[in-house]
Amino acid sequence: MKKVFFFLSCCLAIVASGEINFDHYFDGRTLRIDYTFAGDSTRQEIFVSEYVSLPTWAGRRVNLDTLLLEGTGDITMRSLDDGRKIYCNSFSTHFQDWCGTPQALTLKCAYEHVVLLPMPRSKVEIEIRLFDFKQRPVTVLKHQFDPKDIMVRDLSSKQAPDNRYLVHSGTPEECIDLAILAEGYTKDELPLFYQDAQRVTDELFKYEPFKSNKHRFNVIAVGAESQESGVSEPAKGVWKQTACGTFFDFLYMKRLIGVVNLRKTSDHLAAVPYEHIIVLANSSEYGGCGVYNSYDITPAHHAGTLPVFVHEFGHSFGGLGDEYFYDEMYTQYYYPDVEPWHENLTTLCDFQRKWADMLPKDAVIPTPVNPDQDKNDYTTVGVFEGGGNQSKGVYRPAFNCRMRTNNVPDYCPVCRRALQRVIDYHLQPMH
Repeated sequence: MKKVFFFLSCCLAIVASGEINFDHYFDGRTLRIDYTFAGDSTRQEIFVSEYVSLPTWAGRRVNLDTLLLEGTGDITMRSLDDGRKIYCNSFSTHFQDWCGTPQALTLKCAYEHVVLLPMPRSKVEIEIRLFDFKQRPVTVLKHQFDPKDIMVRDLSSKQAPDNRYLVHSGTPEECIDLAILAEGYTKDELPLFYQDAQRVTDELFKYEPFKSNKHRFNVIAVGAESQESGVSEPAKGVWKQTACGTFFDFLYMKRLIGVVNLRKTSDHLAAVPYEHIIVLANSSEYGGCGVYNSYDITPAHHAGTLPVFVHEFGHSFGGLGDEYFYDEMYTQYYYPDVEPWHENLTTLCDFQRKWADMLPKDAVIPTPVNPDQDKNDYTTVGVFEGGGNQSKGVYRPAFNCRMRTNNVPDYCPVCRRALQRVIDYHLQPMH
């Protein structure tokens, strides 16, 4: 009788608290789901490719049923025992970028996407959605998952590549775990990789809010070996056999370097605790890419490597949008009647939920540019027109910022606050 009373008391406490009890629903492992997103500019579909079990859950254990940012896609897990939403997360994907290219008018294409979820103790229903550029759901997949399914590939005994901690502040439960993965480094070049990984790690923690929160991060460098040195450059006819199969000219954009083999990339990290992936490419070419809650990739040996890395990490970790504008994009990403999900961009559609509280009392919206404006001013908060690759109709919070150019020394105040919110979201309950 006492055991029954204790069990009922625990159940009532779980419901009453509002916060999902992690240990009640999850067993401490990671469920990796490999999806395939396929389609063209008019129709998209989602397919499950594989279920994978990893030994350790390094993701958040708080705010499990709450989204901080909308992203361009999201995933939700519900318990089939009680119908409760027990986990959700948002993300972005290359597939949606592809759907906005002219090639997608005449060609169907498929892209890999990998999602990390806490391993449930019992059967769950999973719903994954993708949104269009007006943030409307365009395709939805619901499927059930049973942790006892014999088709779950268990990688708990997989041998980890050579690795070492560059920052070790605590356990995965206490910290945000970043993994820096070698790409295009041969076995003989791995000592160079560890030097490069230390260099970008040191750079990241020079910036706020990461500097003040370094004690809340772990950073592990993973020395995956490549058969050939360097990365592929299709425009030059150069194709390399590398650990992750990355290449420049992604989506036919010269400086965009993409990781399309996300399953292969994730397999290299199966034996280490991680929740955010940083791919460090052995290249001196200029470029980079950051995909929210997916990965960040930066060439290691270009003169602009360090500022580019910090910029791309703003995308992949913080969901920050680009603050530059060229008006060269084939697709319009932002519309006047839709407020961007990025914390550092606005169309003024619903500006009050952005950085209105950070403006000076006498601020003019939009903020006019003074002819004598310091071109590297990243501290003055305003509402400056131009951002998200659009010179008109999209507004950014500062004249300059690390999310706009490589010349400024830091993120603007709005981006710093947005990044701090992400850090807190991972580690402490929201109120």
